[in-house]
Amino acid sequence: MSFEPENAPREPIFMLPAALTVLLALLFGIHVVRMVLPLEIDQWVVWAFGFVPARYDSSLLGERFPGGTAASVWSFLTYALLHADLSHIGFNALWMLPFGSALARRFGAVRFYLFMAATAIAGAGAHLLTHEHEVAPMIGASAAVSGAMAASMRFAFGRGSFLSFRRGDAESAALVPALSLVEALRHPRVLAFLAVWFSINIVFGIGSISVGSQSASVAWQAHIGGFLAGLVLFSLFDPIAPAGRGDPDHETGLSDSI
Repeated sequence: MSFEPENAPREPIFMLPAALTVLLALLFGIHVVRMVLPLEIDQWVVWAFGFVPARYDSSLLGERFPGGTAASVWSFLTYALLHADLSHIGFNALWMLPFGSALARRFGAVRFYLFMAATAIAGAGAHLLTHEHEVAPMIGASAAVSGAMAASMRFAFGRGSFLSFRRGDAESAALVPALSLVEALRHPRVLAFLAVWFSINIVFGIGSISVGSQSASVAWQAHIGGFLAGLVLFSLFDPIAPAGRGDPDHETGLSDSI
């Protein structure tokens, strides 16, 4: 028996935005298809669509890698659609649920997909800069997930947003005016989140995995590349007008956050 008033508003806690639902379905669907492929074909997929830094090494012939020259373009993005196993996807999905949901509701489908693509590409770029001669392919959506987390920090602590004590329903929480980049980097809770996030990634790493060698490694540099891109590029994608300095909620709406 429910004691909730008949006309009480229902917050869609377990309802994901369609854009995120489609993205998660795509990630899981791709992996399910790979699970039924013969091993040699699946390995070809990983090498052709995973991100291989050595593919861009001028001392090596690009044709030695599956996918040829075209793969040197599409793999900046397609690596994010592949995962090592179901637990790898599940871990990324777990982080994407709160942060990706808020961002998808705020941006809308087209902006959300473009943003996730941009942060994935930034993650691949960071991995390339730090693993110039690496032969093992990198796969996983963690750089894009990290970008979504960073972007969410620009509005997550505002009054009514999803990390606030006084948060509203999911839709209104996603539309809270955002902090500017300078203001975000001065906000104590944002700084605390950044410190914890960077520490976790540097010490332990989360998500994206390099496969193809005897031991898998966490591509934490890609996470940082995606995170920094998300933090900086957020304003280019954000359709919500930023809070004005004279707006009372802009000044006081950050004091009740967690």
